[in-house]
Amino acid sequence: MSPLGQPVDRVDGHLKVTGTASYVADFQVDRLAYGYVVTSTIARGTITGMVVDDALRAPGVLAVYSPDNPLKLFAYTQAQNDETRPPLQDKVIRYYGQLIALVVAETFEQARDAAGLIRTTYDAQPPATSFPSGTAVNPPSGSPVQDILAPGVPSIDAALAASEVTVSATYTTSVNNHNAMEPHATLAAWTNDHLQIYTVSQGVRLVTQRLSTTLGIDQNKIHVYNPYVGGGFGNKWGNWAHTPVTAAAARALGRPIKTVLTREQTFTIVGHRPASRQEVTLGAKRDGTLTAVKNDGVSSMSPASNFFEPVANLSATLYASQNIHVSRRVIPLDAPPTTIMRAPQEASGSFALESALDELAEKLGMDPLALRQKNNSPVNPGNGRPWSSKHLDECYRRGAEKFGWSRRDPVPGSMRDGDWLVGLGMATSTYPASRGDASVKARFQADGTVVVAGTAADLGTAQSTVFAILAADRLGIPVSRVIPELGDSSAPTAANAGGSGSTSTNGPAVQLACDAAVATLIKFATGTPYFPTEPKYVDGSLVLGSTSMTFGAFLSAMDVPGVEAVAASPRANDPVHAFRSWGATFCEVRVNRWTAEPRVSRFVCVVDAGQIVNPKTAHSQIVGGLIMGTGQALLEETRLEPSGRFANANLATYLVPVNADTPVFDVEFLDYPDTFLSPLGARGIGEFGIVGAAAAIANAIHHATGKRVRDLPITIDKLL
Repeated sequence: MSPLGQPVDRVDGHLKVTGTASYVADFQVDRLAYGYVVTSTIARGTITGMVVDDALRAPGVLAVYSPDNPLKLFAYTQAQNDETRPPLQDKVIRYYGQLIALVVAETFEQARDAAGLIRTTYDAQPPATSFPSGTAVNPPSGSPVQDILAPGVPSIDAALAASEVTVSATYTTSVNNHNAMEPHATLAAWTNDHLQIYTVSQGVRLVTQRLSTTLGIDQNKIHVYNPYVGGGFGNKWGNWAHTPVTAAAARALGRPIKTVLTREQTFTIVGHRPASRQEVTLGAKRDGTLTAVKNDGVSSMSPASNFFEPVANLSATLYASQNIHVSRRVIPLDAPPTTIMRAPQEASGSFALESALDELAEKLGMDPLALRQKNNSPVNPGNGRPWSSKHLDECYRRGAEKFGWSRRDPVPGSMRDGDWLVGLGMATSTYPASRGDASVKARFQADGTVVVAGTAADLGTAQSTVFAILAADRLGIPVSRVIPELGDSSAPTAANAGGSGSTSTNGPAVQLACDAAVATLIKFATGTPYFPTEPKYVDGSLVLGSTSMTFGAFLSAMDVPGVEAVAASPRANDPVHAFRSWGATFCEVRVNRWTAEPRVSRFVCVVDAGQIVNPKTAHSQIVGGLIMGTGQALLEETRLEPSGRFANANLATYLVPVNADTPVFDVEFLDYPDTFLSPLGARGIGEFGIVGAAAAIANAIHHATGKRVRDLPITIDKLL
C-alpha cells in the first residue's frame, strides 16, 4: 500500500524524543569559544561610551567587540525581514535590546559574567512607544490603498451610504512573540577563507545569500548545516544580528565561536508580530448580500526593520462584494524589529473581518454561518480569477454537522451549563497557496536505502517525513528505507520553510527526482552482465524476464556505492487561477459566570487543502495553529513600556497556551487534490490553522456573554 495519504509517524520522531537529534546549540567542535550578546538599555539615542576594561580582564575572555572595536561587516544590500543595518557599525540605538557588543570567552559562563561587567553610557532621546497615539504614515513599499468599485460607484463611502444595513467597529491586536522552543543560535568555524556555519534558519540558502554579502565572501565558500529546527513560526527566516557578528568574530579570532541567545534576547533581537488596528465597515442588503467592505488597516513598524504587515489585505479576498476598499498604513515605533509571524496579515486580519461579519449577522438577525455561506465567492474578488479548487461550502456544511451548530440558540447568554456560560462561534479559515522553484536529489544506495536531499528545512512540520513518504510512494519501497536529508546548503536548492509553500513546492521536485533516479539506474544497469538489455524498475527491483534484483543487491554486485539524479520542479505559472486553502473553524467556549474566566472547550475544523500527504502530521499542524490562535485570542500580549522596554520578555509573564488550556480538537480534511497547482495537488497548511481561530473564540465569547471584545487578547478584566 502506498503511504501517500496514510497516517505515518515522523521519520525523525525517535531521534527527537530520545534527545539524539542535534540542534545548533548542541554542536561541538575543537577549540570552541563562546559568544555572549550585550544589548542596549535605551530605545533611542546614541552610545557615548563603553567601558570594557573589566570585561577584558575577566577570566577566560578572549575579546570584546563593540562599536569602539567593531568587526567589519558590509551593509545589507537586499531587502530582508530582519534589521536594515548590520550590527556594531555605528553607535546609533534604534530599539531597547539592540545588540551593542559581543563578548567572547573560553566558556559560556565566562562570557556571560564578563558581559555583566561592561558599562555603557548613552545620549538618550525620548522614544516613540505608544501605538494608540502614534501617527500613521504610508508604508515603505506597495500601494497604500486598494479600491474595487462597481461601475458607476464613485467611492467606497458612496457604496456604504447606499447600503441598506451597515456596521462599523475598530479592532486591535497586540504585539505577539514567536517563542519557539529552540532559541536562536549560531556556531561559526573558518578554515582559511571558507566558513562552516551551524545556524538556526528556515532555509540554509537564506543564510548563504545574506552572509556572503555581509561578510564579503563568495557564497560557494559558505557551508551551512542545520538539520533540525526547534520551531520557527517566521522569525528564523531572517539573518539576525547575532549570526553575522558571530561569523565575523570567529574570523577575527581564528577560533570557532558559538553564540546562543537568551530567552529575553529572543524577544528583541529576532523580531515580533506587529500590533494592529483595523477600522472595518460593512454594508449589506437586508438579505445579507454584502454590498461594501471597507477596512482601514494600520500596523506598527520598527525603523530598525523593513517589514510591515498589511493587515487589511484579507478583506479584499475573502468574501464576494462589488465594492471593496482596503488601506495599508504603518505607525513607526522605537521598538524591536517587526517581522513575519505565522500567517502574517491573515492571522490579525481575520480577527477583524470575521468579528465584523458576526456583528453584521447580529444586526441582520441572521445566522453567522448562513451569512458567510451567502457571500462565498467562486472567484478572487481582488482580481476576478476563479479559485483553482474551492470546497468551502462543504467545509461549512460538514463542520456545522460535526460541531452541532444547529443547537446554537442565537440569543447571547442563553446557553448555560451550571456556573458556565456556553458560547458557540465560528469563522472562515484560509491561507494563500503557492508553488515555487525547487530542486531535489534522489540517490539509490548499495545498502538498499534511498537518500532524498534538498536544502529545505523541517521546523517540526514533518517536512522530512513528507520527503520520505513521497519518495516511498514514487519508488514503491517502504518509508523506512528512505533517508531524507534536509538543512544542508551543499544539497540542491529546495524551497525554504515559509509561506506554507514547502510541501506544495518541494513535493513535486521529490517526485521528479525519484523518476530521474529510476531512469539513471535503468541506464546504468542496461548492458551489464545482469541485464544485457534494458530492465524495468518495479517497486525497488530491476526486472528483466525471469531476472529480478533489488537495487541494493544490484549496486552491491556491481561494487558501486550508489547512483543518483537531480531534478528541478518549476514554479506554478497559471495566469488563470487564484490559489488558496480553505476551511471552517467552529469553537465552543465556556465563561464562568462568577469569575469571567474564559475557557475554550472544543474546536472543530474542516479543511480543504488539496492532497494531504500525511494526515497524522497534517492534523498536528492544524491543531498547532488552533492552539497558537487560542494564545492570540486569550493570552499573548507583549507589553511595551514608555521606555521602549518589553516588560514581559520571558515565559513567566508572556503567557502561551499550555496543555491545561487546550481543548478537544476535531480536525477533518476533505480530499480534493488541487491539480491546477501541481500534479501532486497538495497545498500548504502550516499557517492555515491560526487563521480564524481568534475570531471564532471572540465570536463564541460574545455568544456566551453578550459582550463584544474587539481588543486582543480577551482577558478577564474585559469580561467583568
